[in-house]
Amino acid sequence: MTSLATTSPSRLVVLGSAGLAEGFSLIGAEVYPDADPARVEAVLAELWASGDAALVLLEADLARGEGEWLRRLRNEGGRIVVTELPPLSAPAAYAPAVDAVVRSVLGGEA
Repeated sequence: MTSLATTSPSRLVVLGSAGLAEGFSLIGAEVYPDADPARVEAVLAELWASGDAALVLLEADLARGEGEWLRRLRNEGGRIVVTELPPLSAPAAYAPAVDAVVRSVLGGEA
């Protein structure tokens, strides 16, 4: 049986616009307001090195970046889960990246 006291801490980390980050800070998330792709890479590298489990929420423009750590952690899976959030400024216009994959498998009517 595993004791909760012996497991590494879990972290909720949010990178995005200042308005989005501010909202998540109210629930105790680690926030990086107005983050850029370089900040995303630095935070992801630190999370990997720390050994902590984490849920990382990235605003859509950051989530679709090409960074090495972003690619690596998305492909690796496991203790660090990276997902995207709709942009605060235009949530109705948001289309998750997975939509294109679903359409390619199921067809345009999916």
